[in-house]
Amino acid sequence: MPLINESQVVLDLIGADRHAATRVLAERLVASGRCTDLDAFLADVRTREETMATGLPGGIGIPHARSAAITEPSLVFGRASEGIDWGAKDGPATLVFLIAAPEAGGDAHMQMLPKLARALMKSEFKQALAAATTEAEVVRLVNDEVALDPAPADAAAAKSEPAKPAPAAPAETAKASTASAEKKPLSIVAVTSCPTGIAHTYMAAEALERAAKDAGHTISVETQGSAGSDPLPSDVIASADAVILAHDLEVKDKGRFAGKPTVDVGVKKGISDAPALVARAAELADEWAKDPSLAAKASGPVAASGLTSKADSSMSTGVKIRQWLMTGVSYMIPFVAAGGIMIALSFMLAQVAMGEEGAIEIVQYGLGAEGEYDIAQSFSVASLTSWAALLFVIGGASFGFLVPILSAFIAFAIADRPGLVPGLVGGSIAVTMGAGFLGGIATGFLGGFLAKWVSSWKVHKGVRGVMPVVVIPLISTLITAGLFITLLGRPIAALSDALSDALGSMGGTSAVILGAILGAMMGFDLGGPVNKVAYTFATTGLAAAGAVADAPELKIMAAVMAAGMVAPLAMALATTLRPRLFSEPERENGKAAWLLGASFISEGAIPFAASDPVRVIASSVVGSSITGGLAMLFGATLRAPHGGIWVLPLIGNFLLFLVALAAGVLVTTAIVLALKSRDRKGVHDPLLSENETAPAVA
Repeated sequence: MPLINESQVVLDLIGADRHAATRVLAERLVASGRCTDLDAFLADVRTREETMATGLPGGIGIPHARSAAITEPSLVFGRASEGIDWGAKDGPATLVFLIAAPEAGGDAHMQMLPKLARALMKSEFKQALAAATTEAEVVRLVNDEVALDPAPADAAAAKSEPAKPAPAAPAETAKASTASAEKKPLSIVAVTSCPTGIAHTYMAAEALERAAKDAGHTISVETQGSAGSDPLPSDVIASADAVILAHDLEVKDKGRFAGKPTVDVGVKKGISDAPALVARAAELADEWAKDPSLAAKASGPVAASGLTSKADSSMSTGVKIRQWLMTGVSYMIPFVAAGGIMIALSFMLAQVAMGEEGAIEIVQYGLGAEGEYDIAQSFSVASLTSWAALLFVIGGASFGFLVPILSAFIAFAIADRPGLVPGLVGGSIAVTMGAGFLGGIATGFLGGFLAKWVSSWKVHKGVRGVMPVVVIPLISTLITAGLFITLLGRPIAALSDALSDALGSMGGTSAVILGAILGAMMGFDLGGPVNKVAYTFATTGLAAAGAVADAPELKIMAAVMAAGMVAPLAMALATTLRPRLFSEPERENGKAAWLLGASFISEGAIPFAASDPVRVIASSVVGSSITGGLAMLFGATLRAPHGGIWVLPLIGNFLLFLVALAAGVLVTTAIVLALKSRDRKGVHDPLLSENETAPAVA
């Protein structure tokens, strides 16, 4: 059936207000059999109106909603000669389109509604509707604007050619030439979106495109609407001079626009004030061109918005695998931190409340445990034991998410949002089967690749709308979970058990060697790939530690953190003891390195390694390996994945932890000072005495 027919045209629309007028229009849908429940549909429309008024500048009203009461995409047109207040600031609406979409959507309305929204921005279209004398004339005008896309082959050919601006009239060409002589044409990118993604999204896009063209600029618009979104190419964003975000929903992957001058407004501003937005974008681009420091100041908050992946598609396969894994680890760490710190605090309080056996007793508490151990039933505000038990239960719950989150965001890094469901479900199954973090890594990669594969399928247009919400999660989750349960789960669980047994039986020399190796890795590239491998090994191991007080994984975490603190603290100490061996910038960096090192931020030593790599890295590797080995030997434990001295009270055997840390710092300091003193020659530093010179740079 057509989107609109003559029975769905009201040339003399009358209503006491917009709600009454909407009812008149909706009754036409009931009469044509396209609406099965008038009141339900009107309730959906009213709910949409409460979100944001649907009156637009220029005398337009576009009440719209998705509703289970609608059987197929439909339009009803009404012309109100007296005008009806539809919430627009410039006055009442005389041209009203009631847009009705089925709750489940459909390919036809995904094509037609955006086209109608764009058509309503054309003055010639609105003038023709206002002058129409018959219902048939209105139907023809609407159908001319919202015709379906051409056949797939034609569409593909058209899509392969870059869009070209329409030829301008002579007067317009002269005007554009004058403008371009005054100001350089800009490349602008934009995103538009609204709560339902039916009309405002596409009307704002059309208005911005027209305004940019009139101003002599080029613009590429990403519409995040009911038809989904076709993301802007990365090279287009990279070459853009400015960004316009006209939206009432959070912009997807907003971090893409980090470091660009950005105009950020509601979607209705994109419709009503498009020329002003384009002009403001041009002003910002000019300001940023004159002052490049503005880009650095603005990049942080924008880049932090929304879910992001550490993966870069331009990297080699090996690098991408590491980045996918690190994306999962980065999202898992907050759960590790929250859960680990709460469990550690619960043990501390339990020992105060119940003595030396408190840490053993407290693990019996839980939700649904028997008798007094059910914390939900026995909690007492005045009881220290109750608080310890509460912290333990909450921390344990947080730990329960470690493997599912790791798996989910590895899959997310590979396949974006479609990977979340198979990754999360697969990770949960890995926990249930006892496969631990190895199982989570396996399900993350499996689920991500499967989701990416299913997403790449070329399907019929009618199926596209349900691909992201039904087909992709259904198929990718079924295959991921099915393969893991039937084939992969048991061998990976056996491998995980073998690894835990090996770590548990490790003692004496073997433990020290492991700590020394991990420590050397932490001190080698100071936050680089080798450092991250050691850190990932430690943090993912925390998932297997559970509530065991002296699990070997906790010792590994302590050794890794202690070793990661050595290099920056040693550089800080070295610049304090022998400042004349360092340049002025290094001495300043040394002051900051005290806090960075104490906070377990290995990158605090990078400025020193960059200017003198051989001596600094060699010293760092030796000192960090000593700290890692000693921490393992002393049996220091840690549940928090980060924090440095700020989580010192949570470290088991923290005095010996400090001894191990101090030993590594002193050794690193001694080696770096000895090497620099031995090679002290070459470059003159005005801060040195007449008899001393600065060390040569390796």
